Amino acid sequence: MTLKASPARLSTASASFEAEFKARLHWSAQADAEIEHRVADILADVRQRGDAAVLDYTARFDGVQAGTMGALELRQAELRAAFNSIAPAQRDALQAAAARVRSYHEAQKKASGESWSYRDDNGTLLGQKVTPLDRVGIYVPGGKATYPSSVLMNAIPAHVAGVAEIIMVVPTPGGEKNALVLAAAHVAGVTRAFTIGGAQAVAALAYGTATIPNVDKITGPGNAYVAAAKRRVFGTVGIDMVAGPSEILVLADGSTPPDWVAMDLFSQAEHDELAQSILLCPDAHYIDQVQASIDRLLNEMPRAGIIARSLTDRGALILTQSMEQACQISNRIAPEHLEVSSRDPHRWEPLLRHAGAIFLGAYTSESLGDYCAGPNHVLPTSGTSRFSSPLGVYDFQKRSSLIEVSEAGAQVLGKIASVLAHGEGLQAHARAAEMRLTSLPSSRVLE
Repeated sequence: MTLKASPARLSTASASFEAEFKARLHWSAQADAEIEHRVADILADVRQRGDAAVLDYTARFDGVQAGTMGALELRQAELRAAFNSIAPAQRDALQAAAARVRSYHEAQKKASGESWSYRDDNGTLLGQKVTPLDRVGIYVPGGKATYPSSVLMNAIPAHVAGVAEIIMVVPTPGGEKNALVLAAAHVAGVTRAFTIGGAQAVAALAYGTATIPNVDKITGPGNAYVAAAKRRVFGTVGIDMVAGPSEILVLADGSTPPDWVAMDLFSQAEHDELAQSILLCPDAHYIDQVQASIDRLLNEMPRAGIIARSLTDRGALILTQSMEQACQISNRIAPEHLEVSSRDPHRWEPLLRHAGAIFLGAYTSESLGDYCAGPNHVLPTSGTSRFSSPLGVYDFQKRSSLIEVSEAGAQVLGKIASVLAHGEGLQAHARAAEMRLTSLPSSRVLE
């Protein structure tokens, strides 16, 4: 059967553009009530019964029967064996990608992840102490596809940040383990790994069980149950984000081969039916060419059904009046992935304020960023790049303020604090500051 993909054709010159544009963008990030209810039950059960509940849910949802949690733990020897078992080209690709990801995040750590301090005119020391989290959990999806790249992107920045323990969970439906995922865990330095998934894996990481230690933060994407579980355990642990469907936005001036752009739109549409692929372009003839490429290339794709559904239900080819207007619309969308596919991408980059990652130039396909360019591919979705950032070293660090007030500094700061504390009606705060307006009696020093 020949499949067709029919992205919405919109024009900013149309009187109905705003309504059509908003309708195409709409997606509710809220899980439905049934998912929320089921997730709440699973979290409560794992919190109460621990390993026994995890074993029950793993048997029910993944079809994996295990008598003990030990049977679901992947030992380091198994990870090494998986690495040795894959094709040499795959080993080389994993190691090359890991090296680039590590290099980027090491540079990121140097730029923003170091402790600092200074002394003011009164000799008071002020600063910030940056320390890594002790233990993190990374969730690796294992349903419709396998994602060794997600292992690298979550574990390597945690490792660079100095996290001592990295606990990986990955579902293995039917008990089938993916050697490339296990090999990636070996390359990325995962400390412990368990073949569990879903809300029960999130619960085990958040609350801890007899076998799985509780972590400080959980990162990594998953399905609606995983997203709902991460939302619910936030506060007990940190999370990276609640990710929605994947997105790509291509700004094109018509200079890139239309087949390239069509395939870039496919690259996100093939994730799942809710993924969104949008083209913004001021050239109507070029948009026609891209649609023709979509029609010709679609049925060559193994995941053609998913791509066709995604493009038809959520995709859009939008004719703009100029590239400047395309940039304005891009900022309204605030996409996860933003390709600037033009002759002079640096002309347009200063106009682009909101995107998880910006890919500059015709040769910079989004897929390179997914696998091996270096920057992290865990990115904010659903417009959240307006206020959030890609996963990075900073997500695996925390910051403590350093304050050491000198005697001279106490005479200045104490008076300010006293006035403000009295104004708030907090007399003990004021008195604590006022007591230090005189020198510490020498007879009381370290008696």
